[in-house]
Amino acid sequence: MVWTLTTSGAVLAKTGLGVNSDISSSGAALTNLSNHAEGRIVALTRRNWVSKYSDLDTDIQNVLNDTASSIIAQPVINWDTSGYDSLEEAQTLMDLNKNIEDVNIKALSDFKSNSIQTP
Repeated sequence: MVWTLTTSGAVLAKTGLGVNSDISSSGAALTNLSNHAEGRIVALTRRNWVSKYSDLDTDIQNVLNDTASSIIAQPVINWDTSGYDSLEEAQTLMDLNKNIEDVNIKALSDFKSNSIQTP
């Protein structure tokens, strides 16, 4: 798995200005975190979104992007919090991303593709 559900740019947009440049510029570290995030999403929702990604509706792809980028952003922020104005700033960013992760994992776990209706 290599960056199927999100992009490094989407991750870095969620890490704030204080993110450590060593981790944010390490393609290998970010790819490793991406692989873990994709595996976590598949395991927690019990659906292999990665293998069927191109067949998914754009709206579901957006939820997966939001989820994966939030999962990855948390350890990137936590890597080194000294660049943030305060520990509280870093914690707030991590909490925000964790909330996005939790809400989206719940929605993806309960997702029924045949229940999406045209307005």
